[in-house]
Amino acid sequence: MSFIKYDIIILSLFVLFVSLFLYRNRKNLKKEGLLFLYKAKWGITLIDKTAKKFPKVLKFLSHISIGVGYLLMAGMLYLFGKIVYLYIVYPSIVREIKIPPIMPLIPYIDKIVPNALGLPPFYFVYFIIILAIIAISHEFAHGIFMRRYNIHIKSTGFGFFPFFLPVFLAAFVEQDEKSMVKASKFQQKAVLAAGTFANILTAILFFGILILFFSFAFNPSGVVFDNYAYTAVGVGAISIVNNTPIENANYEKILELTNEKGFTKIQTSEEDYLITKDFLELQKNNSEFIAVYFDAPAINAELTGAILEIEDSKIQSLEDLSKTLEKYSSGDKVNIKTNEGEYQIILDENPETGKAWLGINFNNLERSSVFGKFMNFLTSFKKPHVFYEPAFRTSKFIYDFIWWLVLISLSVALVNMLPMGIFDGGRFFYLTMWQITGSEKKAKRWFAFVTYFLLGLLFVLMFFWATSFF
Repeated sequence: MSFIKYDIIILSLFVLFVSLFLYRNRKNLKKEGLLFLYKAKWGITLIDKTAKKFPKVLKFLSHISIGVGYLLMAGMLYLFGKIVYLYIVYPSIVREIKIPPIMPLIPYIDKIVPNALGLPPFYFVYFIIILAIIAISHEFAHGIFMRRYNIHIKSTGFGFFPFFLPVFLAAFVEQDEKSMVKASKFQQKAVLAAGTFANILTAILFFGILILFFSFAFNPSGVVFDNYAYTAVGVGAISIVNNTPIENANYEKILELTNEKGFTKIQTSEEDYLITKDFLELQKNNSEFIAVYFDAPAINAELTGAILEIEDSKIQSLEDLSKTLEKYSSGDKVNIKTNEGEYQIILDENPETGKAWLGINFNNLERSSVFGKFMNFLTSFKKPHVFYEPAFRTSKFIYDFIWWLVLISLSVALVNMLPMGIFDGGRFFYLTMWQITGSEKKAKRWFAFVTYFLLGLLFVLMFFWATSFF
């Protein structure tokens, strides 16, 4: 039985358990707005003890958490603006990704969302444990800073939307609003920023754990190539496609003669190349040049998978691959083992260097976008293009869990500092504007303007996402 079947069983048992728990304790359920809240006194004693034990440390951390809050707010606004820009200017990218701009994090999102950006599996077990870690640390931090500044806590607990199964739970620490308002603006901002600060600390902690775990749970065992070697040729230089002579070649004629599946041979007066329909369709905006594959050994042998060995020589890095291939000459036959099979390949001559080559391509993994740099950072402890073999059966399962925990911790911290009414960042922004303008009335206007402005941008995103399908 695959793990997803066990996971669905765990999901069903969890829903049953929470439903029974809520039914037996229904007297503690209160409806507030769209939410049902289960109110209790869990953790208040521990919150009080922590706040009283470390008052000076918490005062010092207040300054740091507020500073981090401003950085997160600025970062989230930049990312939000960048996303709006991409949706408006590059509808083709939106059409390819197909992910809606407002997408709640739910179990199995990697299977529900088409082209889910190569995300690892996201099981319900991951979801509920990560939700607990992030929500509890977030709300616990709010509570500690509340008590540090003598803001009364009325209750703790969790909430959920009644029209959903009791799976999407949200923890809360309910402050006494009158007590909160009496606190200074600095103290209120410290309380509001504490949750996201806790999320950042959680992300940092588990990122360290991720690196440590990866170092002993995975072993470098091969090399992964990104594609077969390719080059660019002028469209007008192409004379034969799929053994059919072609005059005044253009993209449409080439596409029409290309096989639906497999490789199609393309010839110029100087060289033979290969192309696939999918690879060609990615270049539909090109009119003068198209990228084509070299007629090389790897593509002819349909080499796939991570290269593990060449003639019993272990390949664990790009350096190993390069040094091993230097031992051979064009025309030599070599046995290559990958994680998907074994191949006998006759090496050819590299058209640029004249040395023996397979004809495989390694893309530059350095991404220049903010999100790309962030993803580079999350995988910075891995060597580029190296295939890592799990040291034990659960290595990948645990690694994916920790990876998701780091990613979601950072995401929650960023989104929560968006200066909109429903987030902590909304009130944080309001207090900031009050301090800057010296007027509560002006602060409310700024708060309302920014909230409605960002909501308007969300509608713009949804509009361009919807129109990208037409």
